[in-house]
Amino acid sequence: MAIRNIITTENPILRQKAKKVHHFDSSLPKLVEDMFETMHEAHGVGLAAPQIALSIRVFVAEYEDRKVAIFNPEIIKAEGEEIGPEGCLSIPGYIGENIRRAAKVVVKGQDVRGKNIRVTGEGWFARIMQHEIDHLDGILFIDRLDRREDLREAGKEDFEEDEELTDIEGEDSTEEPALAD
Repeated sequence: MAIRNIITTENPILRQKAKKVHHFDSSLPKLVEDMFETMHEAHGVGLAAPQIALSIRVFVAEYEDRKVAIFNPEIIKAEGEEIGPEGCLSIPGYIGENIRRAAKVVVKGQDVRGKNIRVTGEGWFARIMQHEIDHLDGILFIDRLDRREDLREAGKEDFEEDEELTDIEGEDSTEEPALAD
């Protein structure tokens, strides 16, 4: 496994629509392992391939007891609406407030071997998957801000751990952490 470099907003690949994966070969399991390792090292809960400068449609996500790697994901059902904070490993040091997302989504895609899968997510896990799929379409959370003043610099309090809050690895929580993919 290897930790990959996470690119930031200066890199134009983050604004491009990623290409669909057609060939599921032996390189993909290693890529998925590298993406999870990179995500964990950066204390994120999700990571899309464009964030490591690969223009292919795959993301990984892990929150609480949910861990997925989805190739060619598509949201096929979305229900409800929630407003919440998001951050991004490709936009370090900033948090977006009041980002609108569906409260529940069903995502279809393929696993690392190309087998068709469906993943249902609610609440925070649904938000993570929507955020990562946006990356595959060249969309960043800052594009979803309704008001410029909803973007703020992340403070120390956004990253402090205490016994009542979840750390990024998914222990019990009384609040949702800021999304850091």
